[in-house]
Amino acid sequence: MMGPAHSLSGAAAWLGVGAGAAALDHPMPWPTLVVGALICAGAALAPDLDHKAATISRAFGPISKALCEIIDKLSYATYKATRMKGDPRRTGGHRTLTHTWLWAALLGGGCSAAALFGGRWAVLGILFVHMVLAVEGLLWRQARASSDVLVWLLGATAAWMLADVLDDPGNGKDWLFTEPGQHYLWIGIPIVLGSLVHCIGDALTVSGCPILWPIPIGRKRWYPMGPPKFMRFRAGSWVEIKVLTPAFFLLGGVGALGALGILG
Repeated sequence: MMGPAHSLSGAAAWLGVGAGAAALDHPMPWPTLVVGALICAGAALAPDLDHKAATISRAFGPISKALCEIIDKLSYATYKATRMKGDPRRTGGHRTLTHTWLWAALLGGGCSAAALFGGRWAVLGILFVHMVLAVEGLLWRQARASSDVLVWLLGATAAWMLADVLDDPGNGKDWLFTEPGQHYLWIGIPIVLGSLVHCIGDALTVSGCPILWPIPIGRKRWYPMGPPKFMRFRAGSWVEIKVLTPAFFLLGGVGALGALGILG
């Protein structure tokens, strides 16, 4: 799928988690719901860091472009080193390492650890990166029409303000993990979720997605998971734009109402 649909599906997924948490009598404070949705929307772009033309590769200027080159080479090297006889030969690393459950878990776990041990500045860094990505994904037309500096300033301002709101007692920095020293441990969850939602979205397209790597399936370690081929579509096609995008809006709205207790 394309960047806007990925981000929208990520936000909708977190709002759905919020509705589930409310149904289980462990509702999220509204700042956690909002921040988590934005983080998840940004994280849903992150797996495409292995693609030079992806939104995330342009989001942070030369830094993200250089990182994209590194991740692409790392992904390709990992593919070559672990491919089985049934896996096709390829020339790049797109839709390999960063499109797996293992990468999602490591990324989310790393961010939770950074927030846990790095304190406020680590949280601000995580929020800044994901706020910029959320703007690039959810407001892609406006982001394309604006300068990168303006998008970065918006991301930095949003990160600072949201961190201040979360730090107020009862506003969610200790949601789910309440023991002393565990504040913001939850921050890795929307990052894992956003990455997995991205992979599921790509699995719906014609190329599929090797979500289960490194678990071998048949003669392939990089098995392209997905529905039957007649149910798949091309990225950016009318199915994505006219069917899935409105569905994500609807699901996100229902999730938000459920999370805020309006439906129940």
